[in-house]
Amino acid sequence: MQRKAYVPGRSRPAVLTAAALALGLGIGLSGCSSGAKADVDAVDSKAGAASPAVAPGRYRTLFEPCGAVPQATLKDLLPGAAALPDAERERAYRGTAAVTFDTDRRVGCAWKADSPEASHRLTLDIERVVSYDPAVSDDDRAQEVFVGKQTAAGVPLAPVTPKTPTPTATATATGTATAAGHHPSQAPGGHVAGSGNPPAGQGGATGPTGPSATPTTGLEPRSLDGPGDVAFLDDALSTTGPAGVKRLVSVVFRTSNVIVTVQYEEQSTASVEAPDSGELQEKARNLARLLSERLEE
Repeated sequence: MQRKAYVPGRSRPAVLTAAALALGLGIGLSGCSSGAKADVDAVDSKAGAASPAVAPGRYRTLFEPCGAVPQATLKDLLPGAAALPDAERERAYRGTAAVTFDTDRRVGCAWKADSPEASHRLTLDIERVVSYDPAVSDDDRAQEVFVGKQTAAGVPLAPVTPKTPTPTATATATGTATAAGHHPSQAPGGHVAGSGNPPAGQGGATGPTGPSATPTTGLEPRSLDGPGDVAFLDDALSTTGPAGVKRLVSVVFRTSNVIVTVQYEEQSTASVEAPDSGELQEKARNLARLLSERLEE
């Protein structure tokens, strides 16, 4: 009997092996393709059209803080520096930059000058807030951080004024103001309602009234109408020993997604008399306004 010639690749076992391999590859490829599509669908479902993208914050970088305060302002805030030797005075006006890991996210600077009567210290902290939640804007996240700072300081939050007052409430307020002889938006004594700064001797809109009410000076920790979009002021007095008193005034404000904190401190060294609250608050607020204008440039 004549034998059949052997042809490579034509044996039945080889054909079966190739078929099995192809089938296995087909199953594997099909499985990978299905898994990839599932992953893409999962990503798309997270980003879904139902969650519109929010606009990023206005600021992507921060200005250099130690050069942000004019020397004329520093001379006023650090009176003790004028009597220092030239090299020390120059160093005092130059300030010391805060150590941060990312200068696009947070920067700061501090100045200090001592005199025989008192020491003064000025500190700036500037933070750019970024939201990592795609449904929360940088501005909204910055507002959450700002409210947290104000709450932690124990400063009352500014009252929320209704955007659309009811006709009855409007008519009642107008009639009452007319009967009292002053404009509806102005309280007696020239204080603008809702400003957060009641005149001396008068409580706020929600505070106690009458002879037993605690008189106010208008210098208490409070929300401010400016600078920035929202702001508040804190004023803390403490003793530093038998012959020392320290007052620390802080002004914190938010502009878009940037939060600026100005801290101005005076510590007496030769007297137990408390540093003047009105003077320190005015200087801190003036500097805060200057920095707010810098952000608007």
